[in-house]
Amino acid sequence: MGQTAIEDPPVILLVEDEPLVRMTAADELEEAGFHVLEAANTDVALAVLEACADEVQVLFTDVHMPGSMDGIALAEQVHARWPHVRLLISSGYAQPGPDEIPDAGRFVPKPYRPATLIEQIDELVSSAGKGRE
Repeated sequence: MGQTAIEDPPVILLVEDEPLVRMTAADELEEAGFHVLEAANTDVALAVLEACADEVQVLFTDVHMPGSMDGIALAEQVHARWPHVRLLISSGYAQPGPDEIPDAGRFVPKPYRPATLIEQIDELVSSAGKGRE
């Protein structure tokens, strides 16, 4: 069977309220081989996770979001409810410290280069399959 053993592409939930930023990031991630689910705010993101959290490997969210919570609060809820989902936080304004992002999540400042974003997500996805060392 050779190469047919390749698994489905990793699923990324992208939470970004700026449509152009969200569309650009989604295109870059899809071109890199990820399957991208999009949400315009944290409330939509939670609804997506309610429906298909088992499929999502990485939550990639902006810090400043409209709706009932910001990206950090969303990351905390996701970590509490779906601990298998890895966390990547982004912002052009705030820079949360490592102790502010749950579960050894990562931060990438805006504007980010596509290669940096893809590298961070690749590392999170590869670490998801490993136990704690």
